[in-house]
Amino acid sequence: MQVQEEQGLGCGNTARSLVDKVLPQVEALLVVAPEPLSIVEMSRLLEVDANVVVESVSTLKTFYDETHRAFYLAEIGGGHQIRTRATFESVVKRYINSSYKDRLSKAALEVLAIVAYRQPISRSEITQIRGINSDATVRLLIEKGYIEAKERSDGPGQAWLYRTTRLFLERLGLFSLADLPRLDEFVPDAKAVEDLEEALFSDRES
Repeated sequence: MQVQEEQGLGCGNTARSLVDKVLPQVEALLVVAPEPLSIVEMSRLLEVDANVVVESVSTLKTFYDETHRAFYLAEIGGGHQIRTRATFESVVKRYINSSYKDRLSKAALEVLAIVAYRQPISRSEITQIRGINSDATVRLLIEKGYIEAKERSDGPGQAWLYRTTRLFLERLGLFSLADLPRLDEFVPDAKAVEDLEEALFSDRES
């Protein structure tokens, strides 16, 4: 990989040499990381300036694209992660469907969609929206790591408020909640639930 010199990294052979040295280390981290890695995290782990990591990531992105790899470097979940391209979605989906048995129910997907679009939200508010007690479903989603409660409301009883997690963003291939698709109605219809389920269990290009 030919590393291109960039303003902000300095000038001359010293900057290029440093990036050439760090680049394979950045790639190694991205290959083994189970979740997206931020520039700050990689900079800390490699003990180099963040600009060097930025240049390394940029070079890897270009290299993967220009050499038509089956994977690409995605910017999701507040960091970077190597993911399979959409071209190979069908074969990846066959593998996932054959190996992943612990799928979410329609009720769980509904609650997850509600939390995603109305967070922070309490259990009672979720129940009011669905018209059915959702306590068990909320507990299930917490166990799966898709939602979490880290704050309480200011109202009576100070109920726990739930938000989606970084894992939720990763599974959907989103960088932030701002990238969530807009829904016409607050409670998702059957098609919205189906799309959400497909996104959670498929590796696709964002």
